[in-house]
Amino acid sequence: MRKSNKIWEGFTDAKLEPIADKFNASIGIDKRLWREDITGSLAHVSMLKKTNVLDPKDCDKITTELQKIYSELNSGALVIDESFEDIHSFIENVLSERLPTLGKMLHTGRSRNDQTITDLRLYAKKAIDDLKIKIRELLCIIVEKAEMHIDDILPGYTHLQRAQPVSFAHHLMAYYEMFIRDYDRFVDVTKRVLVSPLGAAALAGTSYPIDREYSASILGFLEVSRNSIDSVSDRDFVIEIISNCAILIMHLSRFSEELVLWSTTEFGFIKLSNKFSTGSSIMPQKKNPDIAELTRGKTGRVYGNLMAILTVMKGLPLAYNKDMQEDKELLLDSIDTLIDCLSVFTPMIKTLSVNSNVMLKTANEGFINATDCADYLTSQKGVPFRTAYTIAGNIVKHCIENNLTLETLNLDKYREFSPHFDESIYEAIDMNNCLNKRTSFGGTATSEVSKQIKMAKDHLLKLNEA
Repeated sequence: MRKSNKIWEGFTDAKLEPIADKFNASIGIDKRLWREDITGSLAHVSMLKKTNVLDPKDCDKITTELQKIYSELNSGALVIDESFEDIHSFIENVLSERLPTLGKMLHTGRSRNDQTITDLRLYAKKAIDDLKIKIRELLCIIVEKAEMHIDDILPGYTHLQRAQPVSFAHHLMAYYEMFIRDYDRFVDVTKRVLVSPLGAAALAGTSYPIDREYSASILGFLEVSRNSIDSVSDRDFVIEIISNCAILIMHLSRFSEELVLWSTTEFGFIKLSNKFSTGSSIMPQKKNPDIAELTRGKTGRVYGNLMAILTVMKGLPLAYNKDMQEDKELLLDSIDTLIDCLSVFTPMIKTLSVNSNVMLKTANEGFINATDCADYLTSQKGVPFRTAYTIAGNIVKHCIENNLTLETLNLDKYREFSPHFDESIYEAIDMNNCLNKRTSFGGTATSEVSKQIKMAKDHLLKLNEA
């Protein structure tokens, strides 16, 4: 390596105090972007060759050496030296050591400012693709699980109080809708990620006759950034990706909370696989839903990353400022966290078992068919709904005081509350009938949930084939 590993040595002597040097360095984080950095450099030198900014033969030699460096890093034959400031200076120094004159030509018409943001955009695209795969895997398992439990009745809750009967499948498909929106958000942000800043240089562009569209096309960008200042100072796409991550992990957290509740003795609706549960160090009877709890806990981490990047950017003047170096750690950590959560969450859902008898028993004990009792009086007997609501409420009160349910209350007692009741009330409040009467689009009737599942399966098939 050359005597100084600082590519900015010149006006300054590049002799930072060791503590300042360590504080200034980012290679501990951005070393993960070595593939993107070399890929970006290969596109840049290809463009320099096309435009004759550099001699084509020299460009070929630079290209060959960059490809060798890529291969050696990939195989482990070349190890990244973390004494360098960042991955960009490390790779440039390796190249310059091997091609002492030509290596120093690589940076022609380019700045670290447009180089680093190009690398990050390339990494973000790959990371989004990885996240989309993980989300699709979770969506497929949710649909599979819903189809298995389409007839199982679950007490639906509002305010965490038993409210109305729904199918377990319907409840799961609510999460499908959340996660498919998360998926779509990552699809949508991709078009804002795939904007090439390469060629914007430090902030004002370059005097060399470069072809930005050419290098953008090689790298798979959809368009070229229109303003060189914005090109190097924009971190909107980082904020948007982390925001999408925050929304996604919020949905995972809500699901985790229900898994934690449902797996308690008090609920007993589900049983988590031992492969995704832990025990207590002192209480032998304990089975802890640690995976769900950790997923819930990591939500704060991603939220923190979002607040951090928003705060970093909120007061920065144009164009590039060193503050922006914080973007990579926040983005990479958010993506890593989501990949880890999804990787363990999906098989946890796949392997959980459902205690359908417990769910039905709880549904039958909670007067969640009281609305159907009121609806019976209104739809079949012509009683105004508010009057019917009061009658049904008084019946529930009586049942609670006398340790009865709507199903076990005899008809004579029903008629004491209203002469409109007859034997048909028992059919109206049957739990299965209550469920399957709700045939409005998107409702919990089995026929409607079957449609939701069918639409989801068709949509997922298209996504997986794309």
